[in-house]
Amino acid sequence: MTVTATEPDGAMLAELRKHVPAGVRTVQATFEDVRPGETYELVYAAAALHWTKPEGRWSRTAALLEPGGVFASFGGPVRLADPAVEEAVRTARAPFLESDEIRSPDGTPADHAMQWPGTELQRSAWFTDVQQSLIERRLTMSARDYVNHLSTVSAYLILPAPERELAFSRITRVLPERVGMVADITVHLARRCRED
Repeated sequence: MTVTATEPDGAMLAELRKHVPAGVRTVQATFEDVRPGETYELVYAAAALHWTKPEGRWSRTAALLEPGGVFASFGGPVRLADPAVEEAVRTARAPFLESDEIRSPDGTPADHAMQWPGTELQRSAWFTDVQQSLIERRLTMSARDYVNHLSTVSAYLILPAPERELAFSRITRVLPERVGMVADITVHLARRCRED
């Protein structure tokens, strides 16, 4: 079985290489840089699919899958469990960000039964058997770990570095020592259509 892991950032790739078993091929590449040729039984994305370009996303994914192979994605927002702490953080980040939520790339409302990317997979001619599952998780972490988590969130990553650091400083000041988190994971599975 061939396992290939991709990561576009050099520092993150170096960290990945410290933790993968021997035999796992690691490649510095964005999703768009991965050249079809080899096919896999499974292709998955972990909280990163929204970074990919919409044009050709599903045809490219299908090209990496064997007919009948499975695409899987998982991710979801990590939210503060205490409404008072959440409001304090919202106020602290307000000068920099209205929200740190990742909006649905296809405009699917948050209360819709099927969430993105399941909505796009359902419309794609490349995939069938689209499924969505929710795994409920509750976590407690230190304030420092929470801010470290924020440093991986898209909304903060696209801020200019000085604004990002100022936002983190303001958020750190309003956090208690430990914070409770709602960290549910939404999983999407879809099967690559078999070729006739």
